[in-house]
Amino acid sequence: MRVSKAARSCFNTLRLKMRPPSMTRSHFTYYPTAAGSGNAKKMNMFSAINNAMDLALQEDSTALLFGEDVGFGGVFRCSVNLRDKYGKDRVFNSPLCEQGIAGFAIGVANAGATAIAEIQFADYIFPSFDQIVNEAAKYRYRSGGLFDCGSLTFRVPCGAVGHGALYHSQSPEAYFAHTPGLRVVVPRGPIKAKGLLLACIRDPNPCIVFEPKTLYRAAVEDVPTEYYTSELGQADILRNGKGVTLIGWGTQVHVLLEVAELAKERHNIDCEVIDLVSVLPWDTNTICNSARKTGRVVISHEAPFTQGLGSEIAAYIQDKCFLNLEAPVKRVTGWNTPFPHVFEPFYLPDKLRCLAAVKDIVNY
Repeated sequence: MRVSKAARSCFNTLRLKMRPPSMTRSHFTYYPTAAGSGNAKKMNMFSAINNAMDLALQEDSTALLFGEDVGFGGVFRCSVNLRDKYGKDRVFNSPLCEQGIAGFAIGVANAGATAIAEIQFADYIFPSFDQIVNEAAKYRYRSGGLFDCGSLTFRVPCGAVGHGALYHSQSPEAYFAHTPGLRVVVPRGPIKAKGLLLACIRDPNPCIVFEPKTLYRAAVEDVPTEYYTSELGQADILRNGKGVTLIGWGTQVHVLLEVAELAKERHNIDCEVIDLVSVLPWDTNTICNSARKTGRVVISHEAPFTQGLGSEIAAYIQDKCFLNLEAPVKRVTGWNTPFPHVFEPFYLPDKLRCLAAVKDIVNY
């Protein structure tokens, strides 16, 4: 399916248009992306994902959608009504076996069809880890290009939700970012979720879309109704600034947008906010250009501090931009503990911890 120039133009205008905050949750305030010109419909994030999968199934007669409870709509309702529309041969439940889901998805894609597989929670993706990193990611390489399992997309709800505790709150993106052959993305809201999912479904490489589950209902935007894709590997500059660069992805982007406002109001510090969007590959050019401009960088993510993706970004910045830096790169993250239940508010890198990091790096 060809994407019209109007649709591409519509989507390309989205990146730098941020609306005022629209909803406050326990640890973040949601900042919606403004839609460009063209037809749009108000959707929350799970509705936008449902719309993307509907378009993908409509466009590609080989596409299959499956996972635990997917036939019933899924625990987060992302696939609701799709089995009724496309039939139980194309949208169906799988056994409670993540390794089997991944293995079946690889076989489907390797046979030439399009596989859209859901892992119900990111915390339970680990039984399928071997299949994804040792089979899917390496299929093309080990066959010398004779075979591949592109057209393979894993949808994976992730991150803090307020009550998920240690088995329903993890953010494991860094585990997969260490694997050549995969593409890994994290949307910040409905517009991005639809565009990234459709881009991943069409991409010739196996992809993982980590979807922050707290945004499924909290995030509401006017989403273009047309088929469109977001560019993989491209970060988004959501707020321009010259004092400090703030880098995050997923839900944490909204924390950093509020931090940027607080830094300006309380301390007259001008922050640039970047949504990394793509974890693998990540946009080194956008990040380094901003780091050279501001000379100060704060990276924030929900995953634990040690060996988190922030470590790689910080090391790269300090290697490529060292002479432009006014202070060492700072990281504000989850702690090096299992994800807690009652102590979740103390675990998360909230706006106060991030704002303190901004003050520290300016006063270094």
